Amino acid sequence: MSQETRSCGIQLMKLLEDYGTEFVFGIPGVHTLELYRGIANSSIRHVTPRHEQSAGFMADGYARATGKVGVCCLITGPGVTNAATPLAQSYSDSVPILAISSVNKTSSLELGQGDLHELNSQSKLSAHFTAFSQTILSTDSVPEVIARAYATFNASRPRPVHVEIPIDLINNPVSWSHLRQGLAPAPQADHGLLKRAAQALANAKKPAVILGGGCKDSAAEAAELVEVLNAPVVTTFAGKGIISEDHPLSLGSNLLHPPVLDFLKQADFVLAVGTHLSETDIWSRGGDIEFDGQLIRIDIDPSQLYRNAPPDIPILGNASHALTEIANHLNSMNLNSANRHAKSRLHVSDLLESTKSHWYENTPVHIKVWDKIRSALPDHGIVTADSTQLVYSGNYVFKARRPRTYLTSTTGYGTLGYALPAAIGAKLGKPDSPVVCVIGDGGLMFTIQELATAVEHRLPIVIVLWHNDGYGEIRDNFNEFGIPLVGVDLAMPNFLSVAKGFGCHAESVNDLAELPNLMQKGFRANRPTLLEIHTDRVKVD
Repeated sequence: MSQETRSCGIQLMKLLEDYGTEFVFGIPGVHTLELYRGIANSSIRHVTPRHEQSAGFMADGYARATGKVGVCCLITGPGVTNAATPLAQSYSDSVPILAISSVNKTSSLELGQGDLHELNSQSKLSAHFTAFSQTILSTDSVPEVIARAYATFNASRPRPVHVEIPIDLINNPVSWSHLRQGLAPAPQADHGLLKRAAQALANAKKPAVILGGGCKDSAAEAAELVEVLNAPVVTTFAGKGIISEDHPLSLGSNLLHPPVLDFLKQADFVLAVGTHLSETDIWSRGGDIEFDGQLIRIDIDPSQLYRNAPPDIPILGNASHALTEIANHLNSMNLNSANRHAKSRLHVSDLLESTKSHWYENTPVHIKVWDKIRSALPDHGIVTADSTQLVYSGNYVFKARRPRTYLTSTTGYGTLGYALPAAIGAKLGKPDSPVVCVIGDGGLMFTIQELATAVEHRLPIVIVLWHNDGYGEIRDNFNEFGIPLVGVDLAMPNFLSVAKGFGCHAESVNDLAELPNLMQKGFRANRPTLLEIHTDRVKVD
């Protein structure tokens, strides 16, 4: 086949290459062979997980760590349904994932003829957890559809996109004269509304700022605004590290604790940027985040502006531009904030101290583990965090100092098994950043097979395994509500033997003081290291 008449599969991978794709995560299948011919004829590096669920999680971890688009390649039917959970997690957390799949031939779509891998409308299924799901009915439309996907990632809320191509079209020859389209810029907020917001904040006696995951690429702009305003700032779990949690104005990610919620309720103006203001932002406390004062919301998604907490000043636009313009207005006002400067920092210190009385019961032990993890990681080191008791505390006690360094699945969709494959994606995307996966024994069993993938690619990921013999958090919930234990005490394998069987290094952590050195040794290795902390056997003090 000549250069001018390459197949759709080959040309699609060239198109993705032109958009900057570095990795494709997926498992080859009989329906996607021509796509893999395209990968083989490109500079794109392919990574084969041991389950398609992990393909989605790896793409997600790569995207969160780098800010680039994660790409996965899925076979018809089971490939798509296996990836549904990670795509739903990415949808919940606004992560840009491009899922390319095959689908049965155009002449038999939705006819139920019993074709291999047949599913009644893949596209309609995946439409529920994607920004859009598109079936390609003509190969001429492929460049346009991919351009729409990247416009979604760049200029609106960056949720997953699914593109499916019938197997008869994947092999068809195509001739596209133009490939990559120019990316549309993110929308800029109304100047009048930004000026009004700045004036309101300048006049506020007790201002506060909430930063969500929509600010991950606006850290410098957010810091300047917070500092000129001298306002305490709290982040959601998705926003950890946007403001260094060592900053004297940072309340960290303590939005779930009553003292911080009370502070926000009493503030006369609250600026909330790029956040759901949802149930998972306050975790298990229940109810809504309440505001007695006025609320300014900035979001790139117009529908999100009015969910959960209707604003007094709604501002549609991207965070970086809006924060910069508000900060410029505030700087021009020459605020006399020396007194507020001292008061705000003292108030932050007092609030952080008062949150300790609301910590979960096990948090004092958990914080000792997180302090050891923090001491072993440089500021640019990355944590991938799964749903486990240690992480539920780490969401607010771990000190994140940069954005895109704390990647958690405990918010929003809240799936198990995320952290290990996400760590693989993050490490591939940020090879110079140490990566630690923090996961429970229950969660690790969801995706333990990906130890083989990490070994294959010689990735020095450190897995800190919090082992509490089953589903410890749910076990505690059963006990709290007086329900007889069912399905939470599990038979677990010898994780050290299993990890070594995959080719990993593995050790038990018998004394918590050993953890930093073991982690640093793992970061220097040429393979993954599993460090098991059994909650009933480790020496903490």
